[in-house]
Amino acid sequence: MRSSRFECTGRWPVHFFQKCGAAAAALLLAGAPVPAVAATVAAAQTQPPPVAGQGVADFYRLRTNAPLWLSPRAGGAPQQLLTLLSSANLDGLYPDKYHVADLQKAVEEARTGKKKQVEKAERELSDAFVTYVDDLVRDPNIGIIYVDPQLRPKPPSPLAALLNAAAAPSLSDYVRNLGWMHPYYAELRQALANRQYADEHQRQLLTLNLERARSLPAGKHRYVVVNAAQQRLYMFENGRIADSMVVVVGKPKYPTPLITAYIRFASLNPYWFVPPDLAAERIAPNVLKQGLRYLDNLGYQVLSDWDENPTIIDPKTIDWKAVADGKVEVRIRQLPGPHNSMGRMKFMFPNEAGIYLHDNPDRELFTEASRLYSGGCVRLEDAARLGRWLFGQDLEWESAGTEQRVPIPRLVPVYITYLTALPSDDGSQIAYYDDVYGRDAARLAATSSSNATASASLGNH
Repeated sequence: MRSSRFECTGRWPVHFFQKCGAAAAALLLAGAPVPAVAATVAAAQTQPPPVAGQGVADFYRLRTNAPLWLSPRAGGAPQQLLTLLSSANLDGLYPDKYHVADLQKAVEEARTGKKKQVEKAERELSDAFVTYVDDLVRDPNIGIIYVDPQLRPKPPSPLAALLNAAAAPSLSDYVRNLGWMHPYYAELRQALANRQYADEHQRQLLTLNLERARSLPAGKHRYVVVNAAQQRLYMFENGRIADSMVVVVGKPKYPTPLITAYIRFASLNPYWFVPPDLAAERIAPNVLKQGLRYLDNLGYQVLSDWDENPTIIDPKTIDWKAVADGKVEVRIRQLPGPHNSMGRMKFMFPNEAGIYLHDNPDRELFTEASRLYSGGCVRLEDAARLGRWLFGQDLEWESAGTEQRVPIPRLVPVYITYLTALPSDDGSQIAYYDDVYGRDAARLAATSSSNATASASLGNH
């Protein structure tokens, strides 16, 4: 029988990962390769041969060799591509990989209008473009939990990359704005290129967050982004922000993890299945102070297990002092109702970390400047509004005492990320946010250590 504990909060709450040890935590926070290492690896990689029918030649065959880059509609796209490639070090890549000088020469020779030179420049520009796209669209390897593997960044085929570029209303704008990447990526990169930073530390933060932005999607489909560093949720649609709201995220000791998943259903009037560590930290001390009436007043029940139909245990039989001291573990659920910590609804993307988005009755927390109060989950300022956007209608329930699961008509991805540098709404400046979970510090320390090791190695040869 499938555990209702797993259905609602995951077999292990997010707090479990805090007990994995300092070394494991550092790896999760810092991510495996630091930017300098990632650049070396990316530069050393060679492009795999395209799948039959999905290559650059197939693109031109479909167009009967009509030019893309050198057509009258291309505008400044060729030079914009050359500018991007020549500054690929901003992406953690090596510009030499793209043979920019040879590309520039080919473009200049094509200006003669001779068919052979035009076709040569076209193919070389397209080859460089699809290689660059392939290098950019990848998992940043920073410890993201991909609940649904298909949401892991995966580069398009050369044919698809070129078809997307050709379908853009303006090829010039598409290239300048890196249309195959999330808008945050393009704007953070532009800030780096234009040196929109006050000091070296801000430059490093832009680089770190540029790497994190790789995990976010491009395109006009609907998706949710939760920025834990900013404590804000965004609803994206048609390539832009449709709505947003403040959220409460995990305390520094219970950091909200990086997760990518499909939201699959809403639970209306949900139970709250209390993680054992929170039962010890929050509930047992109140029972010791107020007596068993505390459990009755807030609708808590002690359960025999996490099965679908558990036995209700008499709380008088529990040694609550031992629970508070962490010596005895209890299973507790909170009934639906006005005091339930989940509020009226929660949005589920079942995962082993036990993370989800949910309503919350403690409304005063949403007015705080710093909203780091949860056990790892994301509390929503206006759950009903998010539900309306996700489902296309108001979510209604039959009765206050009955938990109901409502499948979402069309899966919507959620990306829980950690961006401490973020473009403003109009893209005119970069806003910086506190490193509340110490992830920037861990990454920068790892980068510094790696650079020191590399320098020492070079000095010994």
